[in-house]
Amino acid sequence: MKRALLFLPFTASLMLSGCAAAQGSGAAAPSLAKRAVEGRFDVAPPSVVVAPPGALPTDLAGRLARWDADGAAAQQAFVAERGSTASLVSAAAGAPVASERWVVAQQAISRLIAARAPLTVALADIDRLYIERSIDEAVDGLPEVYALREKLADTASAQDAIIEALSDQLPGE
Repeated sequence: MKRALLFLPFTASLMLSGCAAAQGSGAAAPSLAKRAVEGRFDVAPPSVVVAPPGALPTDLAGRLARWDADGAAAQQAFVAERGSTASLVSAAAGAPVASERWVVAQQAISRLIAARAPLTVALADIDRLYIERSIDEAVDGLPEVYALREKLADTASAQDAIIEALSDQLPGE
């Protein structure tokens, strides 16, 4: 019985291929050439004119300048804190979890994360603004908003990599 079940798929495929060969020998296949009715709707779509974004609104320019300054200040604070954090983490690299050196290094990493807070707040604000302006279809100033968002995101990404590298040097809990 088991042998018969093993050959069942093979015999079924032989029977189906024989049917296909019998059908293909007598009748000609339909033509794949384009029929006259198929070309009736070949019309160029109307062109849509999209106005380019206008100048940056003055209220938006002030907010972007403030967020840019916040990002720069946060980067400076991060760089100032990074050196001492790196030395404390290096000192605690072999220390056991919850030892004094490990706790001091964790606190230093926390201060490093706190130093970048103005950058993350600015990035969140600019993300919110970008989404709001996109929903309202207010395209004026969006290139400037997007450029600043990319700049802040790149800075935050670089800081994330540094924090992760420092955290990886410490033994986990």
